[in-house]
Amino acid sequence: MPDRPIRLFGDPVLSSVSEPVGAIDDGVRALVADLLDSVKLPGRAGVAACQIGVGLRAFSYNVDGEVGYLLNPRIVDVDGDLEEIDEGCLSVPGLWFPTPRHPFARAAGIDLDGNEVAVEGTGVLAQALQHETDHLDGIVYLKRLAPERRREAMRKVRESDWF
Repeated sequence: MPDRPIRLFGDPVLSSVSEPVGAIDDGVRALVADLLDSVKLPGRAGVAACQIGVGLRAFSYNVDGEVGYLLNPRIVDVDGDLEEIDEGCLSVPGLWFPTPRHPFARAAGIDLDGNEVAVEGTGVLAQALQHETDHLDGIVYLKRLAPERRREAMRKVRESDWF
């Protein structure tokens, strides 16, 4: 399946809390296939379902050659003090800002067979797990920025050619 267009900041689906995945049917399987196809494109560490216009709790990730997905993900553990890490977002193209993230994260959810699974990591994987779970809670990373930096980010969003 082809990758799906990415929704941009300002689209209401990005500020809405995603609904849990219920029955795992052909629609959910197709969504996972679309998420995996979408995240395999160069420069992508994660894609949340809402970023392709679907309000369900699902995301895919692609970090250091490890490609996968989680349905109904939730962050179950973080470790380490928050650190500001340069972060960008496919829904906020071309803009990067230091964003507070924990250096370790573990997310749990289910797979297409309904089995409980977990993904954990440090560095970019930890950042991606936190970032994508935020998306499913209706949070775009700009909301995580310190107030002064957020004002600067919003100014740059307004000045962008895509907004």
